[in-house]
Amino acid sequence: MRTRKQEKGLTVNLIAGSHVVFFGFDLTAAKRPGFRGFAVKRFDHEEGELVWHRGMKTFEKTEPHPAKGEMFSTRHHPIQSFQWADYAVYPGRQYTYTIVALYGDPANLKAKIEVELDITTEVSTGPVHSAFFNRGSVATQEYARRFENKKPSEAGPGAYEWLSRGLLQALVDFLAQAKQGWSVRGAVYEFQWPEALAAVKAAHARGADVKILYDNIETDNGPWENNQQAIADAKIKTLCKGRSNGRLMHNKFFVLSRNGVPQSVWTGSTNLSENGIFGHSNMGHIVADRDVAQAFLDYWERLNDDPEVGADYRNANMEATPAPPDPWDATTSVVFSPRGTELDSLEWYSKVAGEAKDGLFMTFAFGMHKNFKKVYMKPDDVLRMALLETAVNSPQTAEQDKKDVQKLRNRPNVVVAIGNRIVTNAFDRWLSELSQIKNHIHVYWIHTKYMLVDPLGENPIVISGSANFSKASTDSNDENMLIIRGDKRISDIYFGEYIRLYTHYAFREAVKWAMEKEELGQPQDWKPQYLIDNDNWMKDYFDPNDKSARFARRKYFAGPMSL
Repeated sequence: MRTRKQEKGLTVNLIAGSHVVFFGFDLTAAKRPGFRGFAVKRFDHEEGELVWHRGMKTFEKTEPHPAKGEMFSTRHHPIQSFQWADYAVYPGRQYTYTIVALYGDPANLKAKIEVELDITTEVSTGPVHSAFFNRGSVATQEYARRFENKKPSEAGPGAYEWLSRGLLQALVDFLAQAKQGWSVRGAVYEFQWPEALAAVKAAHARGADVKILYDNIETDNGPWENNQQAIADAKIKTLCKGRSNGRLMHNKFFVLSRNGVPQSVWTGSTNLSENGIFGHSNMGHIVADRDVAQAFLDYWERLNDDPEVGADYRNANMEATPAPPDPWDATTSVVFSPRGTELDSLEWYSKVAGEAKDGLFMTFAFGMHKNFKKVYMKPDDVLRMALLETAVNSPQTAEQDKKDVQKLRNRPNVVVAIGNRIVTNAFDRWLSELSQIKNHIHVYWIHTKYMLVDPLGENPIVISGSANFSKASTDSNDENMLIIRGDKRISDIYFGEYIRLYTHYAFREAVKWAMEKEELGQPQDWKPQYLIDNDNWMKDYFDPNDKSARFARRKYFAGPMSL
C-alpha cells in the first residue's frame, strides 16, 4: 500500500510492505532554514499503542553522554535523513503516522510542520502472489538482544521460529493443502531440515501422491550426502528420487495439483536446510495461477527424466519458456534453465534492468556479472542500488572485480552495499560454524535472487526465483525465475525487504571498515555519533553534484514531482 501527502512544504511518501513501512521525505527550499530533522510518531490501531520512534544519535548539547546501544525519542533527537523505515510493524495492520518537522535550538525544538498519514500494511498472502521473507542474518543485533546472545541451537525452538519469521510455516501450510486426490511434485537442492521433510511425509500420509526430486549429484561440495541422510532419517526414501546427471539441481519448488489439474507452486531462493531457512537472507514465493503451475509441472517432468545437460534439454527449456516471452503479455511469466549457450535469459534480464526509468534494485549472491556492471555504469540519473554477497566473481578476476565495484560506487546515482562475514555476537559465530562444518556453503548473507525495476512506479517489474544473475545459472544449472509485471502489492513487499537488507549490510560494511582500521593499528573505540545542530546535515540531499547518492535517493524516494 502506498500513500503520499504534501503539506506546508513537507512531502511524505509512505510505502508499506508486509513487515516494513518505508518513508521518503522532501522539503521545499523555504522550509529548510533552521530545520533539524524529523520526528516520527506511530499509532497502532489494533493495540491502541501510541509511540514516538527512537534512534541512537543525539544532540551533544542536550545528551552529551549516551550509553552504547541506548535509544532516544525522535521528538527530542530527530532523524537527520530524507529516508527512513519502520521495521517493527505487523502484516495486515492499520497504522497512523505523524511526521513532525523540528526546528531551532536542540534544547528547545519547535514543531513547525506536522503531516499525518494512515496506512495499512500488506498481508503476506495474496489471491495470486504470496511472499514470505525470513529475518535471517539481517537480524543479528536484535537476535542477540532477544535470545541472550546464544546460538539458535542453544536458544531453542523459539529462536528458530523468530528467525524464520513465518517462512518455514508458510511452506508447511502450503504442503498441508495436499490430501486425497491431490499430488505434490517437488524439486529441491538442499532437502535436509526435518520439519520440511515431515511436511512432505504428512502429505503422503493424508493420501496425496507425493514425488520429490533432490540433488544427488556426486560432487565434492554438493549437498547429496546430507540429502540422502536426511531422507533416510525421515523415512521417506520411497517418495524421493535423486537427480544425478545434472550440473547443479538448484531448484527449490513444489507444485500442488488437484484431481490432475495444477493449482499453485511454491518457489523462491530458500534451500531446505538450517542455513537456508534461518541463516542467510531468503524468501519463498507462492503463485496461485494454473498456467504458471502447469509450466512448473511440465518442467518437473523434464527433470524427472534426469537428463544430461545437453542441447535437447536446453532447447526444451527455451522452447517452453522463451526469454523474452513471445508475446510478453501475461502478468506472470516463467523462465527455466539450463538454456542455450547464448545466455538469452541473462541478456534479457540485463536489458530489462537497463530500461529502468527511475529506479533499479538488485541482489547478487555471487558477485556482479559484466552485463549488469554495464547497466549500473550507464551515464544517467536513474537511482540504482545493489546488494552484493561479495565484490568478487572469481579468484582469477578478484582485483578487477574490486576495481569495477569501486567505479560503480563512484557514480552519483549508484549505491552498493556488501555483506561481510564479521563476528559481532553469537549469531555471527553460529553462521561461521555452519560454514566450517558444511563445506559446500558459499553464501553467508545475501542468498535472495531478485531484481526490482521501477518498483515504486505504476508498472513495476519483479524478477525473482532460484537463479543467480550469472552465467552458470543460465547455461548449466537447473533453475527457475518468475517475472511479474504491474503488481504493485508484491512490488511493495519486495521493496520493503530490500531496504531492510540494504540498511543492515551498509551497517555491517561500516563495522568491517572500523575493524580493519583496528588491525592497521588505529583503534576505533566506540564514540557517540552526534546529530548536527545546524543546516549542514541537509547539504548533500539538495546538491545536484552530490557524489554520495543522497540527492538521487531523496528525489526517487520522495515520489513523483519531488524537488
